[in-house]
Amino acid sequence: MRSMNLTLFKTLASLLLAVGLCHKSQAVEITITCGPSGSDVEFCLKYANAWATQTGHTIKNFSPPSSSTEKLALYRQLFAAKSGDVDVLQIDTAWPGVLKDHLLDLKPLSNGLENQHFPAIVANNTVDGHLLAMPWYTDAGLLYYRKDLLAKYGLKVPSTWEELTSAAKKVQAGERSKGDNDFHGFVFQGKAYEGLTCNALEWVSGSGGGTIVDAQGQITINNAQAAQALNQAASWIGTITPTGVLNYEEEEARGVFQNANALFMRNWPYAWALLQKDDSLVKGKVGIAKLPGNPSAATLGGWHLGVSKYSKNASIAADLVLYMTSAQVQKARAIGGSFNPTLPALYKDKDITNANDFMSSLSDVFANSVARPTTATGLKYPQVSQSFYNAAHEVMSKRTTGEEAVKKLESRLKQIRRKHW
Repeated sequence: MRSMNLTLFKTLASLLLAVGLCHKSQAVEITITCGPSGSDVEFCLKYANAWATQTGHTIKNFSPPSSSTEKLALYRQLFAAKSGDVDVLQIDTAWPGVLKDHLLDLKPLSNGLENQHFPAIVANNTVDGHLLAMPWYTDAGLLYYRKDLLAKYGLKVPSTWEELTSAAKKVQAGERSKGDNDFHGFVFQGKAYEGLTCNALEWVSGSGGGTIVDAQGQITINNAQAAQALNQAASWIGTITPTGVLNYEEEEARGVFQNANALFMRNWPYAWALLQKDDSLVKGKVGIAKLPGNPSAATLGGWHLGVSKYSKNASIAADLVLYMTSAQVQKARAIGGSFNPTLPALYKDKDITNANDFMSSLSDVFANSVARPTTATGLKYPQVSQSFYNAAHEVMSKRTTGEEAVKKLESRLKQIRRKHW
């Protein structure tokens, strides 16, 4: 009887193991945040579905808000509920430290593939020894300009914000005198959200005003250069910049520029491929340069892919992440969508540089980029950023001055910091 029970136990164990293996190999649906619109969602879904075809799994797109600020708030709601509704998430460069308790450590699953990426980006994505996201594409702010119009008016690419202001006024006046009343000198991301933090940090840092909070955690924003940078931005509104820019994100700015209604635009590299499409009114007329400033300062951006700790299919989701961040997919996205690779080797790839001749010159932009104070402020960074972009927005909306704003902001940041970040 005992022998029979043992045999039965072994049989049942074998059946349970078989069922478990069968279940493990079953096709599952992986939900990924591919963005709300534009080339981001197009290229994300294209290669996510290619992975699905190879593996037998299926892909569902979870479309988040376009605003990075609203996207982070949504993620935090999902994580607070320990929801497994989203498996793979787009992670902003500023977020690993903020979301560290809710993202899967990819290091045990990566087979060392992270070592092929830029070390600084991998370091950014590693918190307490845990690799919380794989680099997907990197970013820095760029100045887009109309080559034809600068040549027409005998102007050079501006190297300071003062030069940009002067050139924008001259060309805007000239174009409007010919009947183009919708033409503007400069468009950018002016809505009160994370994108404005990136823009305003470029103005402040490029004017010698520092980085809001320095690497040691000291609050540095209350200075004359920072105040003047914000005042200068306020002077653009209603003159060289439409008042509507106070509600612009990336795509609104691109829409104005791509419809031939602006001389200058601040945006990320992704816009290049869209500006060169056949339906673009500025195809072949656009140049790219580093942002004005003394020194030039481009906010470092970029997006990464992480896996929710609450995913019901975490290992399969991680496999998708490794595929999406591979050299093969990054090369295709760089050629088709002008997304900057996070793999140094791809910057020597002739197919990529032929498609995006500006990429070969971006090393200087990345070398002089300015990081948002995420490391120094840790979990409190979202509050720091919100306070900063709200202050900048108030100045541009003419509700306060730069001097009053940086003084008030300093007090607000001290409240957020209290004894320490």
